[in-house]
Amino acid sequence: MASSMKGRFKRFEHRFERVLWRLRLIAILPVIMSLVSTVVAFVLGTLEICKALVSLGDVASSKKTFVAELLGAIVTGIDLYLIGIALLIFGYGVYELLISPIEAAREHDQGGGGLLDIRDLDQLKEKLVKVLVVALIVSAFKAMLTLPINDGPSLAFFCLSVLLLSLSGYLVTGSGGKRLF
Repeated sequence: MASSMKGRFKRFEHRFERVLWRLRLIAILPVIMSLVSTVVAFVLGTLEICKALVSLGDVASSKKTFVAELLGAIVTGIDLYLIGIALLIFGYGVYELLISPIEAAREHDQGGGGLLDIRDLDQLKEKLVKVLVVALIVSAFKAMLTLPINDGPSLAFFCLSVLLLSLSGYLVTGSGGKRLF
């Protein structure tokens, strides 16, 4: 009788584990949404830069802030590209970690260590943090373009901002002279 119960429990456990293993495939939903969001971010970034280039034709603009606004639009496009890259890394990493290794990526791998070479959750977090910090640095740079410098305190604030951006870049790249990606 005890071996019969043990056998039933083993079969139940085996079925449950198969269902549990297949349930990981629900992770395809955030992967697909992340990839769609990547495309949207890239399109929006391209549109933002194109808008800036079209406004370049209006060089006769009498606004004093024309160059800062033009650079701001270009930097916004770059920021959107960086957000798209972060979404791409997220989608790729979730797929690799939870669903299946991507064989096509392994075929073209030239020694590994690339931006999309994600083997565990810590690598995914590290790469996402790096890209997001760079995106924040770019956003801060954009804000600094239009920062009015009229007196000593505003100049000190600007210098402090440059110092903090430099420190952020240094911390993201690491102290060992490693590359960002």
